[in-house]
Amino acid sequence: MNIPIWTGTSTFAAGQTPFGFYDHQIDFKADADKVADFCARRLGYPLADVELQSGSFYTAFEEAITTYGNELYAYKVRENYLSFAGSDSTITANNQLISPNLAGVVRLSEQYGVEAGVGGNVTWYSGSLDLTNGKQEYDMNAWAEANANLQANDSIEIKRVFYEAPPAITRYFDPYAGTGTGMIDLMDSFGWGSYSPAINFLMMPINYDMQVMQAIEFNDTIRRSNYSFELVNNQLKVFPIPNMNGSKLKFQYIKKSERNNPYSNGTNKVTNVAEVPFQNPNYDQINSIGRQWIFEYTLAICKEMLGYIRGKYTTVPIPDAEVTLNQQDLLSSATADKNALIERLRAYFDDTSRDKLLERKANENDFLQKELNKVPYTIFIG
Repeated sequence: MNIPIWTGTSTFAAGQTPFGFYDHQIDFKADADKVADFCARRLGYPLADVELQSGSFYTAFEEAITTYGNELYAYKVRENYLSFAGSDSTITANNQLISPNLAGVVRLSEQYGVEAGVGGNVTWYSGSLDLTNGKQEYDMNAWAEANANLQANDSIEIKRVFYEAPPAITRYFDPYAGTGTGMIDLMDSFGWGSYSPAINFLMMPINYDMQVMQAIEFNDTIRRSNYSFELVNNQLKVFPIPNMNGSKLKFQYIKKSERNNPYSNGTNKVTNVAEVPFQNPNYDQINSIGRQWIFEYTLAICKEMLGYIRGKYTTVPIPDAEVTLNQQDLLSSATADKNALIERLRAYFDDTSRDKLLERKANENDFLQKELNKVPYTIFIG
């Protein structure tokens, strides 16, 4: 079968690439034949035949652009994944200015908020327990089975128990006011309520009130059996021993199954790096720096393809001699070129990363400050 090889010219039309990612982009259609001519000349045409067709060059060109986009967007994902995770996966990330946020950091720290009781992603439930006269110990596991609506093999963890004496301020008695802090809402918040009661008032400094409340609290702690509790393995012991029925002890708890569950609803959200909604790049929007890399990578792919083609026969017989083809040279050169180009592109992206740019800016500011320190200071005389 006589298959024609590169003739020196080509005419690109949509549908001549395997995937057609860029066939309808204006600059791709304009550059396809130029790239084919460039690669053919770099491979030795017209002094030597190039056993490729125009479709081979177009295929390599499409692959080079896709590889460039993959490296570019992999860098973008690596740089911003904490901001991407949990975001809307239905919005295309191409041509979007990525604004870093603390959502990922907050999500990572929510586990600490749960344990500290200041937020988080695990619900704190409220419950209450009927205290029984003379009964000091209560089995909270039994309470949970009866009241917490648990699933099989689930249990609760008590996070907070509201068992304490009434605040000292509610038992504060001010002899100078005659009736304490609750009288007529402190006489309309010190407006004295039109001075209607026949009572004399003496305003004491605030440190006096604080000392009185502290005295009440010390009295409860030292002279009386203070309110307290002990909680071990969900076995609750309260102090002092309740002396009446009908009282309720309130508390907050979590379900261990909810804390142990690492999953959140990921519908239409980015849950891994493969779901960050980047698409193939628009070749028309790639600048000259990126295009030059693509041209060189296209040439490396063409070298590789040509090497495999020439490897079909290691030697070609000719009259009175034979010609040895350069398969190994082409494959070695193509591999080295592709690796070098990938490393160069990744280094370029790393140099433009956020931390590198901030580091460079900080160094620039330091050097500028040193330079400004050499400028003589003027003395102003008024």
